[in-house]
Amino acid sequence: MREIIRVRPVSYHADGGNIGYIRISSFNEQTTDELKKAIVDISKQIPSENLAGYVIDLRNNPGGLLDQAVSVSRTFMARGEIVSTRGRRPEETQRFAARGGDLTKGKPLIVLINGGSASASEIVAGALHDHNRATLVGTRSFGKGSVQTIIPLGSGNGAMRLTTARYYTPSGRSIQALGISPDIVVPQEQAKVLDASKQDNQQTSESQLKGILSNDSMTDAEKKQYIAEQKAAADEAKLRGSDFQLAYAVDLLKGLAVANATATAPAPTSAPAADAAPAPAN
Repeated sequence: MREIIRVRPVSYHADGGNIGYIRISSFNEQTTDELKKAIVDISKQIPSENLAGYVIDLRNNPGGLLDQAVSVSRTFMARGEIVSTRGRRPEETQRFAARGGDLTKGKPLIVLINGGSASASEIVAGALHDHNRATLVGTRSFGKGSVQTIIPLGSGNGAMRLTTARYYTPSGRSIQALGISPDIVVPQEQAKVLDASKQDNQQTSESQLKGILSNDSMTDAEKKQYIAEQKAAADEAKLRGSDFQLAYAVDLLKGLAVANATATAPAPTSAPAADAAPAPAN
């Protein structure tokens, strides 16, 4: 007997110490439960005050179950319509809405999409986009926005598939054949990344000069931080070479984190004005 192998629909990791990366590869019965586990686990790895946000990767996700697309959207949305299905008659319209449970607590979201993102993936991307809950990065999605019903034939030897309705995003846009357009178009191009030796030939830092005065005052903690920063820089260079779209999304989240920190930082106190000098006597 052949063994049934179940492919996990969600994979994740903490990227760079302050970004949660979640890849959703399909929408099956386990997707929402796996997604919630991923968010909880990432929140344990990264304290809330350090968490810059999440990258939700829906690239090359062909879709799946409608109810899972709705429940995944509810995981990131507190309120609002998620999707509607509309048939030929008004009474056939169905609407699905969020129920007030944003598990990410409003943290910034970057959603990656491409031409392989279809159906349920487009429902999630469209809902998060229309409610300004996420920034979409990548290329236009596939455009599979039709609801199909399978009707068995009377002979029992076959069935007929009919398109009975279409999916619409909260703003009223049809997904069918149009797809979802990203906010920021980023083609997946292979970036040319120099290896460490070539980088050394291109750029020279103070520490690489001969006879340089060494920094004997560095503590063990500072040395550890320096090594960690060097490793992070190398990892980012590799990421740009292997996945330019993801690297862009990570940079975007980091930029948002810096902007938010700057906006909320207290204004520096100005020094008291010096007393005016007395006017010279005539």
